[in-house]
Amino acid sequence: MPTEQALRTAVTDAIDFLADSREPFALLWLDVMHQRFGVPQFADALQRFDQVLAARPKQLPLLRVFRRLADKNHPLRVEDLEAVEHTSDRLVVCALYCDRLEVPLAALDKAVSAGGYYLTHALLAVIWILQYGRDVPLSEAFVENLYRANAALANDDPKTVTDLKLEAAAFLHLAGQGDRVDRTFIETVIATQRSGGGWGMARGGGADWHATVLGLLLLLHVRAA
Repeated sequence: MPTEQALRTAVTDAIDFLADSREPFALLWLDVMHQRFGVPQFADALQRFDQVLAARPKQLPLLRVFRRLADKNHPLRVEDLEAVEHTSDRLVVCALYCDRLEVPLAALDKAVSAGGYYLTHALLAVIWILQYGRDVPLSEAFVENLYRANAALANDDPKTVTDLKLEAAAFLHLAGQGDRVDRTFIETVIATQRSGGGWGMARGGGADWHATVLGLLLLLHVRAA
């Protein structure tokens, strides 16, 4: 396990990296982290998201759909669903609104079999199904297989960090299955954090918001455990 000081420093630096973000999807996850862990720097994340929302009319329907990630009472406009085009996005949106929409179980099975980001998005879908309380018929065997497959993805070569592996590890912790993630991988995540506090490979070789959100979400759970 990483030392308490190393973990604390990594979390602080990642928070600093994301504190001024204007990326809308990052802001939704920052609000989730504020709600779950009380990160004070993210207290206004949803307010900032709404400001960004108003300034991006072309993205408005899609962003409005995903706003429920941070606000359980957010209403769904059925016409906004037309903006959700990608297969894995439609799956997680149905899960996000599973108290109002039918969850396509066949698509969920297919996503698990497809692997990669489809697999991690299937895990996120199940997290949201359980969070929003819809009585979706998920067998214990299916859920266990989903957890194992994501753990295998995260733990494959634990001394290497990729965006996909960060996603699998972060979502396993979000699902309460953090013990399945190799401790060596956690140490590698901290060791590979960039000097600016982020992770990933943006254009120009810098860190990016997506990998950094996942890295911070992961380490906040590790610190809280």
